[in-house]
This record gives sequence, C-alpha cells and structure tokens, in this order.
Amino acid sequence: MPSYSGVWNLVQVYQAVAQGIWTNDNSRGLFGGGNTEATANTISYVTIATTGNATDFGDLTVARSGPGACSSAVRGIFAGGQTPAANNGTSTIDYVTIATTGNAANFGNLTLARKWLASCSSSTRGLFGGGYTGANTNTIDYISIGTTGNATDFGDLTATTQFLASCSSTTHGIFAGGETTVVVATITYVTIATTGNSTSFGTLSVGRSGLASCSSATRGLFGGGNNSGGTFTNIIDYITIATTGNATDFGDLAAIVIQNSACSSKTRGLFGGGTNSGLPVNVIEYVTIETTGNATDFGDLTVSQNRLAACSNSHGGL
Repeated sequence: MPSYSGVWNLVQVYQAVAQGIWTNDNSRGLFGGGNTEATANTISYVTIATTGNATDFGDLTVARSGPGACSSAVRGIFAGGQTPAANNGTSTIDYVTIATTGNAANFGNLTLARKWLASCSSSTRGLFGGGYTGANTNTIDYISIGTTGNATDFGDLTATTQFLASCSSTTHGIFAGGETTVVVATITYVTIATTGNSTSFGTLSVGRSGLASCSSATRGLFGGGNNSGGTFTNIIDYITIATTGNATDFGDLAAIVIQNSACSSKTRGLFGGGTNSGLPVNVIEYVTIETTGNATDFGDLTVSQNRLAACSNSHGGL
C-alpha cells in the first residue's frame, strides 16, 4: 500500500501537469527580423507562460525589417519586409516549425512585394494586409499555412495603409491603426475563412501607427505606437473581437515605444522590442489579456530590435 507521502507526491505531479496544460506552459512566442544596428535575420523565442530572456531560435532566409508574422499551432510564418536589396519591400514568405529550433525555409511569395504590413491567422489561414510598396497599399493576401506556395488575393482594406497592426479570433481578422496620408484610428475586420474586403469595426482610443497587436480568442489588444502629433505612446487598448465598437483603455506599457511587436497565448499577451528615444530596445513585457492593467517586465530579447514581427503557437486565432 503506498504511503501518504507517496500519494501526496503523485497528487503534486498531477497538479503540476495540469497546471502546465492550463497555463499553456509549452506555448512559444517567436520574434523575428527587424533592425538592430543593421537589418536583422534573427529569430528568437520565449516560453510565454514563464518569464525570462529570449533564446536564439535560428535565422530568416533573408535579413528584413518591417515584415508581417502569423502562425498555426505548428508553423510560424514571416512575410514581406524591407531587405538590403529591396528598399520598398520583398515578397518572400518564410516558415519555421515553432516547436523546434532552426533556420527558416522558403514558403512562397506574397502577391505584392511590400514592407510595414500586418498579419493575422486562424489555425489554417494566414492573412497579410496593407503595407508599403513605394506607395501605401490596401491589398490583403492569404495563404494556407499547412502547405507551401504563393499567396492568393483575399480582398482590400478600407484604405491604403502602412504601419498598421493585426490580430484575430478563430473567425475574424482585425486590422487597426497605421498611416494613410495621416495617422488613423480605424479598426476594420474580415471573416478569415472567406474572401472579401474589410468592413468597419470601430476606432482605437487614439489614432496611432507603428503599434503592435495580439489577442486571445475573445479580446484583441493594441499597444504602443506614435500618435498624429508624432508623440510616442505606451497606450494599450482592447476590443471584444466578436462584437463591433470602439476600443477601450486597457492599461499602459512600461516602455514608451513604436515599431514594436506582439504575440500571445490564450491568456497572456507579450509586447517586445521597438524604438524608444530613436534607438531599438530589447524589452519584453506581458499582460493578462482577460483582465486590464499595466504591463509587467517579462525579460529581454537576444538583441535590441525594432520593426520586427512576432507570432506564437497558441494565439487567439487557434
């Protein structure tokens, strides 16, 4: 007959396993590309449910800043961005297997070479919207994440926009903020499983560009950016993705940044990198998505980066 202490030890093991499941203990966030002192091909990763510094994951196929990133539970996708050889953007799409480490492989191409775009996804489809091609664009492309191949036209944003942000639920893709001819507060949405143009959702609490976004299955968060006066902000807004309406104040980032990135698990949102006082930073912060409040320090990226992109294997679109 097992001793009481032996039974208690088993209970503790089961509790630890359950806690790992409930807290998405194996969920990974990836941060890739951007600028350090030069355009970067770096990919790093963190375990979202813990805190700590990022670890090297591998490299993109080509160094780039201002890409978009999205993911399934298996694959992380990095697309577009400015390369040393393509000032107005590349069409290259890379992919990695999130649960492992290693260098990215070529996936295919966007319909349009561009930088400073935004991306979101469901478990099967990745969407890439807006960006800059030499002029702003309103193009939305999509891919089937589980296969490789070139992107297909999905539809159009309501306006030609660069430096915007995007997140998703399992049903809807959200695009917010950015610059048209001015900094905007616009939020629009699409139904990921279909194709078509985006539709008005509401507005951010304040217009801003160069912001970052992440989501649970129900809430979308938008953090950082610069407003129409060019002032950097630490504002975090949130929306309820299943409804339409204007964003509400969530709290503040500790760092006042633009050109940052974000990824999430089902419960926790991470904001990493960006520009502060004209220089790239390595700060990662986190929030609990279903509550409100200010962000807390998580750790550091492997290098200081801005204009980077992030994705995860457990976000709100999965």
